[in-house]
Amino acid sequence: QVQLVESGGGLVQAGGSLRLSCLASGRTFSNRAMGWFRQAPGKDREFVAAINWSGDNTDYADSVKGRFTISRDHAGNTVYLQMNSLKPEDTAVYSCAASRYISGTDRTRDYDYWGQGTQVTVSS
Repeated sequence: QVQLVESGGGLVQAGGSLRLSCLASGRTFSNRAMGWFRQAPGKDREFVAAINWSGDNTDYADSVKGRFTISRDHAGNTVYLQMNSLKPEDTAVYSCAASRYISGTDRTRDYDYWGQGTQVTVSS
């Protein structure tokens, strides 16, 4: 059974940091791009960051550029999202996803495996 399991969410004050992890099991995703998306209450799911299969190309939403960093381990089955200088508007459920492709994109339809998500709450 293929699973993506996120961890590392929580409550943090504005300006603080969190590091999210996403562990994939059941199959290898080392030849696939991985992404992070988020969904705030009452809003659509939105793209946060993506990393290609080899880890040497990343892409970010404008809203998080310069504050968030996506990375993956050498084996390719764990993906991280380092979040610094957090803002209240970053509050959302963060989910990782595995792409069908080797390059990351910002389109949800390009991702076919999804985790359940982890809550991130940033207080002002």
